[in-house]
Amino acid sequence: MELICKAILFDLDGVLINSSSVVERHWERWAISHDVSFKHVMEVAHGRTSAEIIRLVAPHLDAEQEGRNREAAEGIDTKGLEVYASAYDLLRGLPAGSWAVVTSGNLQTATTRLRYGDFTPPPILITADDVRRGKPEPEAYLLAAQGLGVSPEQCVVIEDAPAGIEAAHAAGMHTIAVATTHPPKALSKADIIAFELTSVLVKKEGKQLRVIVEPMHSV
Repeated sequence: MELICKAILFDLDGVLINSSSVVERHWERWAISHDVSFKHVMEVAHGRTSAEIIRLVAPHLDAEQEGRNREAAEGIDTKGLEVYASAYDLLRGLPAGSWAVVTSGNLQTATTRLRYGDFTPPPILITADDVRRGKPEPEAYLLAAQGLGVSPEQCVVIEDAPAGIEAAHAAGMHTIAVATTHPPKALSKADIIAFELTSVLVKKEGKQLRVIVEPMHSV
């Protein structure tokens, strides 16, 4: 399957970096310390900011402050991080100014993980610190498109979480989901579902990009 675009917007965690062990470790500590169901936390965690997750699972707490406290610890933790196969090659092959990273993590967390992965700094990096309303709202993806100087309909988003897919569609963008953190059924609203980045190939054609995806056979 193929999509034509001018820019590709990448989620970070679950797409370029496997941070599951770090994320789960810190959320489990937080859940235990606040007598909150860790299972409930993980059911809503992927693709959302810390504050939004806390509002969903513990509305009696100060979500903003709790989120900042939790992220301060997670944001410097690199134990267990892994770069997904083909992430380097895919990013290196993209023309300058044709891609961005859009994450629900804060700037410290995103910077730590990008440096850990030894990635080239993205032309545009949008984090939770840049938006008032995070995913599943479209603000973050719209800001990335604006920063790259392209219209939303000229963007393809690569995501791993339902909240991110919802955000991208609300922004008017096409989506490719990678089934790294969620089963395919949970990603069914994406335009295309692939196993991970190894299934994605990008070719430059003039001023456009042809994104070729080997989809999963079963959704």
